[in-house]
Amino acid sequence: MKNVLCVVGPTASGKTELAVGLAERFGGEVVSCDSMQVYRGMDIGTAKPSPRERRGIPHHMIDVADPSEPYSAARYALEASECADGILSRGKLPIIAGGTGLYLSALLHGLHPVGGSGELRSEIESRGGLYAELERVDPKAAARLHPNDRRRIVRALEVFYQGGEPISKRHELSKTEPPRYNALTIGIKTERGLLYERIERRVDKMLENGLLDEIRALEARVPPPCRTAMQAIGYKERGDAALIKLNTRHYAKRQMTWFGKMPDTLWIEGENLLEQATSIAENCGLHKL
Repeated sequence: MKNVLCVVGPTASGKTELAVGLAERFGGEVVSCDSMQVYRGMDIGTAKPSPRERRGIPHHMIDVADPSEPYSAARYALEASECADGILSRGKLPIIAGGTGLYLSALLHGLHPVGGSGELRSEIESRGGLYAELERVDPKAAARLHPNDRRRIVRALEVFYQGGEPISKRHELSKTEPPRYNALTIGIKTERGLLYERIERRVDKMLENGLLDEIRALEARVPPPCRTAMQAIGYKERGDAALIKLNTRHYAKRQMTWFGKMPDTLWIEGENLLEQATSIAENCGLHKL
């Protein structure tokens, strides 16, 4: 089984810094696991690591799509696995780092996620014409459901837009596929008050660094950005700092709920995160350079 190291946790918890530090110690390359950092031109609002923050460590799955393209967990799993396998072929350690739990689950276990996407579900529920939409994207599922069965219709659409395949097809697939990788997952826990302070400072810095200009440039693109890109936190609020902070806090809560359900995650918190993570990795059989 191919070994990978995963670094997870809520936004602003320090995943990038930890991943880079682990890559330096264990001879790794970082594979981003962020559903919005895949988009080119969305740098400030997605907190993409700068060249200085990357410290010469190769980073993959950043800037791989145009904002006009919808992006899915299925596409991520395919492209990220190609990156991870390439890293392994070079004798390096893939370090999967990010906060999009659905994408990580798709990469490690296939398209049978361990949790739900509250943000996507809310976005679907806010739309009209859901049964007609389901008839278009998954007619087999629509044929089995009553047009007034809103809960199951929303769930079927959620599955389709999460994974890029109809729920009717998923029902036909075996759910006993072995994991693609032998994954050691390290999660960062951060005291809630401290995490919220970091979120507020990050949002303020984004606005100082030109987030509004980035949003305007994105909206002026031809072709225009798709719904997926424009639903990113930091962009859909159009510069409303208070709303960005509120939505980011809510997102961080959902992230912790998701990662809390992931089995075998080893948690670290407090000071010296790199030393804690290094000790765990060594105890699990990884060897420093």
